Amino acid sequence: MNIVLIGAGSAQFGLGTLGDLMQSSVLVGSTITLVDINEEALLNVHNKALAFVKENNLPFTIAATTNRTEALRGAEAVVISIEVGKRFPLWDEDWSLPQQYGFKQVYGENGGPGGVFHSLRITPVIVEICDDIADICPDAWVFCYSNPMTAIVTTVLRKYPKLKFVGMCHEIASLERYLPSILETPFSNLQLRSGGLNHFSVLLEATYRDSGKDAYPDILAKAPAFFEKEPGYSDILSYIREHNVMFTTEGSTHRSLPKGYISKKPWADRTLFKEILERYHLLPITVDSHLGEYVGWAHEIADHKGIKDFYTLYQMMLSRTEPSIELEVKERLVYILEGIVQNSGYEEIAVNIRNDGYIKELPNWVAVEIPAKVYTDGLEGITFDPYPKGFAALLRNYCGVYDMTAEAVLAKKKEYVIQALLANPVVHETKHVPELVDLMIERQQRWLGYLK
Repeated sequence: MNIVLIGAGSAQFGLGTLGDLMQSSVLVGSTITLVDINEEALLNVHNKALAFVKENNLPFTIAATTNRTEALRGAEAVVISIEVGKRFPLWDEDWSLPQQYGFKQVYGENGGPGGVFHSLRITPVIVEICDDIADICPDAWVFCYSNPMTAIVTTVLRKYPKLKFVGMCHEIASLERYLPSILETPFSNLQLRSGGLNHFSVLLEATYRDSGKDAYPDILAKAPAFFEKEPGYSDILSYIREHNVMFTTEGSTHRSLPKGYISKKPWADRTLFKEILERYHLLPITVDSHLGEYVGWAHEIADHKGIKDFYTLYQMMLSRTEPSIELEVKERLVYILEGIVQNSGYEEIAVNIRNDGYIKELPNWVAVEIPAKVYTDGLEGITFDPYPKGFAALLRNYCGVYDMTAEAVLAKKKEYVIQALLANPVVHETKHVPELVDLMIERQQRWLGYLK
């Protein structure tokens, strides 16, 4: 298979994905081409990859280039993981500037006003990449790790509805971390299905494989006692600072704590999560920092300290760790590629694809996060009919934001940005919206200057 990794100068993405791919016996003989605009960073990852392949005598060919169009010739799978500009300074502006105008967003990465501006920066670049793919290798599979996931996938598939474009998010992996403890059974004994929008999704079905029994009643009965004591990011940050613990991945931060550690704050990171669990009787896939970006009433109950401490912890993780190639699967991509090669029809637990009726309560054009069966010629999404109406109402509240954000990117119109913000559940007044948009375009002219 001819696989292209765009954004591979990021050691975390480049080396991590290489390790995933090169442990696969199905993908043996593949050519993996690394692409990045940062030549120095790309060379670093390329040299490490070549040395690793030689040292371990692996049957893979590794190439690297800053020329994207050259890399895409003959590509069968393209994996995109990019960010534009300096990630954290721009994120700080996305988060803080709307707050100065009175918009009470809890995070500002993927939802709320900050999420809109993040989408407006990164989506045009990914659309440009897809312009090249549509021209050079239109039959290639395209997998995107970049956020804001729903906005990106919705926009790309609006322009290129026939492109095999799939959004990938590892948030679903949290189920594997805590459900075995809650249910006292191995994760392999659970058949799970979740669905919704990316970072705004809930568990919908849970079954014990050995007995065929519905596991959801047990989850609803046992989850509150578990999450009330589960350590949050504030606990983890405090412990790491106190004990100078090193960690390697976002998921491993929870393993930095001693076994049996109880949170100092009940429902840490999950006070909004708790509200959804109790009001809707559904288990959210993620925590307050993501859930709260899409809900207008989130600000009053979200764990704000936990959200800020996660942000600090995340920056620490990226600055302290030295990524390396490890021959083990950490992301779901490799399973999908193997399924495509083998036409296996296996069910992947979460992909972001165009709705097309999989959740009938939502518009067909929006990207939804659902399970899907994997075949050589495409993904067959799992339909949820009916989807829980109460939670679907929350999801619908945000779909208009994605609609107008996509229109703003494709039409390059500032007017549509204003309309996207006015549709946003986090925005409760109109007076300062145009001024905020003008300020963000001025501050981030390099990336938002296309909006007229």
